[in-house]
Amino acid sequence: MNENAYKRLAERLDALPNGFPSTENSAEISLLEYLFTQEEADLTAQLRLTLESPKQIANRIGSDEQEVQEMLRGIARKGLIQTGKVNGEKGYGVMPFVIGFYENQNYRMDEKFASLVEDYIKQVSPDLMGVEPQIHRVVPVGETVRIDIEVRPYESVVEIVAKAKAWAVWDCICRKQKSLIGDPCEHPMDNCMVFSEVAGAFDKSQIFTSLTEEEALTTLKAAADAGLVHSVSNSQEGIGYICNCCTCSCGIMRGMAEMGVANAVAKSAFVNQVEEDLCNGCDVCLEYCQFDALTIEDSIAHVSEISCIGCGVCVPFCDTEALGLVRRPEDEVILPPVSEEDWRVARASARGVDIKEVM
Repeated sequence: MNENAYKRLAERLDALPNGFPSTENSAEISLLEYLFTQEEADLTAQLRLTLESPKQIANRIGSDEQEVQEMLRGIARKGLIQTGKVNGEKGYGVMPFVIGFYENQNYRMDEKFASLVEDYIKQVSPDLMGVEPQIHRVVPVGETVRIDIEVRPYESVVEIVAKAKAWAVWDCICRKQKSLIGDPCEHPMDNCMVFSEVAGAFDKSQIFTSLTEEEALTTLKAAADAGLVHSVSNSQEGIGYICNCCTCSCGIMRGMAEMGVANAVAKSAFVNQVEEDLCNGCDVCLEYCQFDALTIEDSIAHVSEISCIGCGVCVPFCDTEALGLVRRPEDEVILPPVSEEDWRVARASARGVDIKEVM
């Protein structure tokens, strides 16, 4: 068995568009050692983003098909690799760290794992989060965009939810992680949402709590009422989840709040606007802005268009309805890549990696 299996896996993961940067103290290796056996790491390091059957993988790497198949099944049960159909049979492929197999480790999150994650994230946040196109983008809270402003389907949480045929929720792994290292935040935990195009996909799940569409929308409203920011994968199509994030716990948004990565998350196409004749300077909105984008000057709220990410979280808490989102000038709006594949190509180019090597 290759003694450098974990190093090879780390290099494989860093060759993916998402990235998995190395650290001076090998924190990335410690993470992988916690999650993978050496044998699992060795096999996973040889997988591709393109799904392959166990037979294809075994033939390509020169291993026994039955042994490869059994090991792939075990790694998949741990949520460490991706699975799907390939020519009518089950296929397997490598999965990024984030967004990827890290989020699948909710059930394994304990104090040791939480500490390993904290050590790693603090070291690599600029390299992992500061690349465009970003991993996540912000979607405004429902009904915070002014009524005469166009909202495209991929910019609306309601439209994103409506496209799905199955909905579910589970605990936020980021808030669980921060809680386990002794630094919990006050936001609710049970609001990380996932979707599927297959009706009833979560009905028998032992991990997710299945929801109706109405319950999914209620969950989103509860998250917004708690002051949480909606964020999704940074593409127009194929959105399979909505994270309800905060700068105190979210691994990505902490990059902005704690580590100075100004572009850690892609802003929405909107920006907050103040109707000065309605504003009474009460400063309630300041309590709900997590990005220091609001100030009170001369008893009027003012918006920093540079700092505002267009989340709309503060808008519902304005009693005088002085706040509302408007579309940014078109030359300031960066359209998300259309598909996940488009995102991968753009991200790989920005990181200087050859996506063909991992496909």
